[in-house]
Amino acid sequence: MMGFGIDIGGTGTKGAPVDLDTGALAGDRTRFDTPEKSTPEALADVCQKIIDAFPDAPQPPVTGVAIPAVVQRGVARSAANIDKSWIDTDVDALFTKHLGREVHVVNDADAAGFAEAKYGAARGRGGVIMVITLGTGIGSALIIDGKLVPNTELGHLEFKGDDAEHYAATSAREREDLSWESWAGRLQEYFSHLERLFSPDLFIVGGGVSKDHQRFLPLLSLRTEIIPAELRNNAGIIGAAALAAEEH
Repeated sequence: MMGFGIDIGGTGTKGAPVDLDTGALAGDRTRFDTPEKSTPEALADVCQKIIDAFPDAPQPPVTGVAIPAVVQRGVARSAANIDKSWIDTDVDALFTKHLGREVHVVNDADAAGFAEAKYGAARGRGGVIMVITLGTGIGSALIIDGKLVPNTELGHLEFKGDDAEHYAATSAREREDLSWESWAGRLQEYFSHLERLFSPDLFIVGGGVSKDHQRFLPLLSLRTEIIPAELRNNAGIIGAAALAAEEH
């Protein structure tokens, strides 16, 4: 079964057809810069360019699009690193009309997390899985026995009087020039807090820093198993396509 996924980011937007049986991209992904004026209409144009780059790909019944926003029934309720005009826009309806095909829009962290649970680091595992992406902020996805609980936004948990991501994201390590050991101490506090709240069966750590997981994950001492993500930059594309297919 084939799907199509697009991942909209603050600087770049990328997409590709996806083999939904294996979770592998069914073609080389195509990327375009996200326009400086990153309105929904402008990004719909970019999505059209990405789709047009695959004229010979099978046309699935629905296209999945991951966006950096909280999404409730197709409506964006926030906007991170994109134009604020996304807020309260029915993105499903706007993109479906603009692209002439059914579109299902999801939060980008949810898409990446779902991909890791279904096809990546947690493939074949059940229970409560938490995917935490460390970058400029902290993204999160909560999957319970294969079902996504959307829009958890656990980077915004109040922690030490501020958002947790201001204390423990990769950007905090870089901004404060923390050693890997010092940063791992902050991650220990953050993941221990998540353990107390959710008692998960597995943590998966994503984001660009996951490629350096040997420098910090072994320093953590948790009850819960914690492992690096596998799908890296393709996770959002794959998860968007898979969630769209499930919704359809």
